[in-house]
Amino acid sequence: MIQAADLPDTLPVFPLPGALLLPRARLPLHIFEPRYLQMLEDAFKTSHRLIGMVQPFPSKTEDSTLHSIGCAGRVTQFSETEDGRYLITLSGVSRFRIKTEVNGFTPYRRCEVDWNDFNRDLGKVEADGTFNRPGFLDLLERFFESRNLSTDWDALKDAEDELLINSLSMMLDFDPEDKQALLEAPCLATRRETLVTLIEFALRGGSHEEILQ
Repeated sequence: MIQAADLPDTLPVFPLPGALLLPRARLPLHIFEPRYLQMLEDAFKTSHRLIGMVQPFPSKTEDSTLHSIGCAGRVTQFSETEDGRYLITLSGVSRFRIKTEVNGFTPYRRCEVDWNDFNRDLGKVEADGTFNRPGFLDLLERFFESRNLSTDWDALKDAEDELLINSLSMMLDFDPEDKQALLEAPCLATRRETLVTLIEFALRGGSHEEILQ
């Protein structure tokens, strides 16, 4: 496990709209662009193998402005295809705050980062003491039915609070700004409340009618 003292001051960042990584969760990625292949090769040369996932603001240029908060993941699995692409898995370690972008000679972007606001990310698995799981699963079932989605409901019923909330936050198809709100939630309970609000809003068809009960 990575300790706070091992976290680097500078991170390579991967701006990918809608791709959310959370601490202690896993994100599969398909790496094929030359600049990100180089980023991955450089990450393998470090002891921590960390890559920062960051949401960019909408832009028509490659140098889009980045949200100030992202999440770093350690490359824990990878395989190479015959044509030189990589299939990797990032395991979420900690969120960070971008201080400034580093000008350099790498084809990918790098940032100086601050980890101090996210000490809880390196701690134990979070629990949600106010979680009404039956009510939440009922709401989720209605959402899945509205989207013609299927899932293993027995697994959801048995999953730990953090695994359930974080996995759904990463998996469900919300707008990038909504994903950012889920990332920035200060604790698991707040993330769950944000997730419920997004699901209820989607069930209303994005209207401002009274929230479904």
